[in-house]
Amino acid sequence: MSSPCSPKTKFTPFISSIQKMALYETKARIFLVGSNNTQTKFRVLKIDRTEPKTLVVIDDHVEYSHQEIRDLLSMIDMGNRPRPRNNLGFSKTVSAFGIVGFVRFLEGYYIVLITKRRRIAVIGYHTIYKIEDTTMVYIPNESVRIHHPDEARYVKLFQSVDLSSNFYFSYDLSHTLQYNLSPPKEIRSTFEGIPQESALTEPGSNVVLGVKAHPNYKFVWNSFLLKPVESVFHADWILFVIHGFVGQSNISLFGKSLYLTLIARRSNKFAGTRFLKRGANYEGDVANEVETEQMVHDASVSGFQQGRYTSYVQLRGSVPTHWSQDISKMVPKPPILLDLSDAFSQTAAEHFNQLLRRYGSPVIVLNLVKKREKKRHEGLLTEEYLKDITYLNQFLPPMHQIQYIGFDMARLNKLKEANVMSRLADIASIAVSRTGIFRSFPPLHVHRLWPTQSKPEEEMESKFRDYFQQLQNSGLYVGRQTHRRQVGVTRVNCVDCLDRTNTAQFALGRCALAYQLYALGVVSTPHVEFDSDCVRMLEELYEDHGDTLALQYGGSQLVHRIKSYRRIAPWTSQGNDIMQSLSRYYSNTFSDADKQNAINLFLGVFNPQDSRIPIWEQQSDAHLHRGNPFNLKMAMSYTQWWDANMLRYLPLPYDEVIKSCSSIVPVSPLEVMVDGYYEFYRPFEFTVVSDLFGVTISHSVRDFMPNNCGTDFSPFAVRVRPGKRREELSSKNALALRNPSLTGQSSTSSTASGTSTESEDSSDDEIKPFQPKSEEKADKIPEKKPSSEGLTFAALLPSMKEVYGTDIHPPHRNDIGIYRKYANMAISSCIQPDLPSGKTATYKRLMLVQQSAFTIDNTLQVTTPFVGKSSLDVYFNYCFKGRKCPLSINPSDLNLYRRYASGKT
Repeated sequence: MSSPCSPKTKFTPFISSIQKMALYETKARIFLVGSNNTQTKFRVLKIDRTEPKTLVVIDDHVEYSHQEIRDLLSMIDMGNRPRPRNNLGFSKTVSAFGIVGFVRFLEGYYIVLITKRRRIAVIGYHTIYKIEDTTMVYIPNESVRIHHPDEARYVKLFQSVDLSSNFYFSYDLSHTLQYNLSPPKEIRSTFEGIPQESALTEPGSNVVLGVKAHPNYKFVWNSFLLKPVESVFHADWILFVIHGFVGQSNISLFGKSLYLTLIARRSNKFAGTRFLKRGANYEGDVANEVETEQMVHDASVSGFQQGRYTSYVQLRGSVPTHWSQDISKMVPKPPILLDLSDAFSQTAAEHFNQLLRRYGSPVIVLNLVKKREKKRHEGLLTEEYLKDITYLNQFLPPMHQIQYIGFDMARLNKLKEANVMSRLADIASIAVSRTGIFRSFPPLHVHRLWPTQSKPEEEMESKFRDYFQQLQNSGLYVGRQTHRRQVGVTRVNCVDCLDRTNTAQFALGRCALAYQLYALGVVSTPHVEFDSDCVRMLEELYEDHGDTLALQYGGSQLVHRIKSYRRIAPWTSQGNDIMQSLSRYYSNTFSDADKQNAINLFLGVFNPQDSRIPIWEQQSDAHLHRGNPFNLKMAMSYTQWWDANMLRYLPLPYDEVIKSCSSIVPVSPLEVMVDGYYEFYRPFEFTVVSDLFGVTISHSVRDFMPNNCGTDFSPFAVRVRPGKRREELSSKNALALRNPSLTGQSSTSSTASGTSTESEDSSDDEIKPFQPKSEEKADKIPEKKPSSEGLTFAALLPSMKEVYGTDIHPPHRNDIGIYRKYANMAISSCIQPDLPSGKTATYKRLMLVQQSAFTIDNTLQVTTPFVGKSSLDVYFNYCFKGRKCPLSINPSDLNLYRRYASGKT
């Protein structure tokens, strides 16, 4: 068996064997039967219904066959046949796809089940599903139910958190792809204990281990609902649900599919609505914290073992200090208030300690908050933020310090000759080159054939080589490092972390996309142009991404979009901006309080059993989210604000180095674990090809390429769309069609003008500790004036030179001579044709014989050559020696070797 350090040992995220389930009810019990897709493996849960307020769940951890589960259900049915005075029997009531969790308010427990799901994306063998519908089943029997007058209102408030809106589940989505594919520290001891017959033991075969790691509960939104049963259930029953956004598109490269996937994970810590959750709590959790992961992988090869995957992770979140906005006065921009003076920056220290643990160093802060204003408003946050970072950096080694970049996007955008996207592109280029990207495969050979890499690429190569050597020296790394990892993260924020933040994240994603395509061998240099199909597709994904997060946090879609900062938004979008601003203002003023109460109830921040005052009668929830400041690590030094062991492993992510897992099982033909190939391609049932390969997702050729692009089908070609296209009827640089929103909301454009009232005087932005260059305007595409000429015949039918790059010429005289010789040979070798009676013709017969050792061979059959007995004996002896062992050594040869070894010859 291969050793744990073998390069052929590979890892894949765990696939649960329970894909379907059915709920059966009796008067005293609820039976939940779960099965795989083929209904060959079953598990059973038994839930007691006789306890009015206590949850009693029994999981026997037994895997049943199809016949065994039929016998068990028949036995239960026989024991619960309806009697004359009792018409309650054994009945199936609900069919589901998973358990969200269990919840209790003031009466008994409810079980929340997923009854409808929709396929939204595919990552390898893993399908990401969006929850479409759920149901709540009350567990206690009506005969033991103790009624409470506020129960119905709590149920309605809990159900106002719409689980059918942007909640997703699949493999462990709470972690990044890099974390999921990294080996856990228990791999040596666990792998050595696996029996020989349970692994792939064929010589030269790959050993694949299915790893079920502990989730990152920061991004698991049903963690509170799973808390009563997580320690009791088998791992197959546990389903972790994330909240945020998932979108996927297909970059079609001449028929080869590259899937571009965007996954946004919202934090459940200090979660809430826009004006009610600002800043951070005492534990360092910030409001509107979202981790965005951008994946690009080759969809032609499924599975995490053989496939090629790349990813890039970035973060958004509120300014990590104690601040709020007074919403007692109904004004569009309430004043910003600093609630607490944090002299030693403990709140910011806790926040950046979490980032260093999760992502490593460097942590790059891109602050988009305004600096210079006529009336001081956002500048308070910039000063406080910069003060905290300056204080924390003086205790870190220079190589691991927090890197701060201040960029006033709103002020620069109001300048006449401003080019915001060019400045963001310069910042993104340096930020991505410092953190790198993740790829699951070694560098391609084609990179050696292309010209020398760019300077940022060379810096990344040398830096990561040192990082991997440090990881191997630590003794915690298992296996041979054959792929690059992202170390560090870029954290983007403005005041709301919505409009400006989304545009900046798109700029980072565009730069990372170029490196991802370069790593996959698709482009020769890590650069992609703005007005290309693939960047239009990325822009649409980030637009949907921003709309979804803005609806969840601010109550409306984006107001200022990427087109606004590129100065290409049509004037008709001003009406949409006004409507979105009014929608956001109405939501923040009238409906955010109820929405915040529902979130607090869903996440378990407020427990009705622990409070005498109902949640809807409480004036504020600050005591629930802020926590007690005396519960902090008061013994921690003001100077050593990081974890003691973390600095030893920087710049590597500490959480990834000490990664642990709950179970590791081999993927073998004995089906010790669910076969991902079998579950994904589903050969056991009739499937529709279009559903299987996801052609319904947005396509770079079908949805983004202009109709009159000629013959250049490359998604990286720069082109400007003429004519009228959907929302951009009067734009000079018409862009691609809108990608159908995966959130169920239609996106809108916005105006290029800002609403800020700050001073427009020009000054340099504050950038510490490095300053990106902005002289090169690579992203500025010259505007082309629309042609006034009418449609011509040449435009409809282009010439062969334009299409294929060549023209038709008469053949050369030498080529004509060769063709005539070939034609004469064919005439001479043909059979004499039948001629009419009375006519004769003379033909010379030319027999063409193939010059080969086997003259009787042809394209239809081959005669096996004769092999003599002596040759067969030599071959069989050779095979015998290879399979068994060499024959005994001749004594004379042995004596000759001994003399040679002794030096006598």
